[in-house]
Amino acid sequence: MLIVNLLPLLPRYSLGFDLIAGPDDTVTLTIIPRKARNASPNLEGGEARPISITASAAEIDAELAKGTDGALGQLIAARKTLAEQIAEQREAADAARTAAAEAAKAKTAAAKPKASVPAAPAQAAAPTSPPASARADEPASLF
Repeated sequence: MLIVNLLPLLPRYSLGFDLIAGPDDTVTLTIIPRKARNASPNLEGGEARPISITASAAEIDAELAKGTDGALGQLIAARKTLAEQIAEQREAADAARTAAAEAAKAKTAAAKPKASVPAAPAQAAAPTSPPASARADEPASLF
């Protein structure tokens, strides 16, 4: 039943297992996802996080017998959904990046270089004499 539950993960992940005996007849089963050979892109941090189950061997078998309705099946379904969402977001980001690059190229190609007209040299303002109404004992006004 374990392999049947893990089949949905195999296209995207290569799986490693660790089985450890614990106190009081408990067992810890750890499933370690790794990137599958043909899968792309790289795994996100949450995707590569190991799945660990600690219980008695009978309880683990009973949980695995529930299939997709069990905790492991639900966790696998959630991870698969997240992986699909991440893939969709990456595709959308790549499409947006490509569209932006094409738009920039089109904008650059559409912008024609303007013929540059030599600008007339700026004339320096000629100093003027103070207005006739200016008085020496008052500050000058701009208004």
